[in-house]
Amino acid sequence: MDDGNEPVRLREKAYASFTEHLLARDISPGQFVSQRQLVAMTGMPLGAIRELVPRLEAEGLVRTIPQRGIQIAHIDINLIREAFQFRLFMEKEAIAVFCVSASEELLAKLRKEHEDTLEEALQNRETPELELRAQAIDWDLHETIIDSLDNGIISRAYRINAIKMRLINQERFRITGRVIPVMREHLAVLTAIESRDPPTAMEAIAVHINNARNLALKV
Repeated sequence: MDDGNEPVRLREKAYASFTEHLLARDISPGQFVSQRQLVAMTGMPLGAIRELVPRLEAEGLVRTIPQRGIQIAHIDINLIREAFQFRLFMEKEAIAVFCVSASEELLAKLRKEHEDTLEEALQNRETPELELRAQAIDWDLHETIIDSLDNGIISRAYRINAIKMRLINQERFRITGRVIPVMREHLAVLTAIESRDPPTAMEAIAVHINNARNLALKV
């Protein structure tokens, strides 16, 4: 029996596979690839790749250049500024809601994760395993704040920008060697959220995001 949802599933699988390979650095910012190379990389049929490319172009992850192929987005100053401006705008508004709506149980869980990670980093030299865990905790806090809005449109837009942020992270300011300052900044944000005062929380998240932006821009 023919399944009318199959093309949609293939498109989503192609998108998930592409972004996975992109974040794994199997393809690099600025690199040119062909549709057939993407077929080989993702394991998806050519039809799904052809439908995928316009979506990737609309999201700013690739651009098609005639006679040359598909180019993966460059990590340049303009992309960094725009991606961080988007984050700042979205997260300031989201944290104002989160600091009022977040349960005490959730805040206690987030604080414990950060304090345990900070303590481990202070007691021992940072290991690759600890850095991976700290990076996951970092991203999870920001996504939790955004998802507290319970708005699918905002969450999807944020996650598209998050792909760009992770590429910027890999290129410009990895968490390697920075677990302690990152956890301390997050704990300052959590303290501001626990105050249940939206302006205080908005200021704290702005300081954190601007610090990361300055690192990326090497200010």
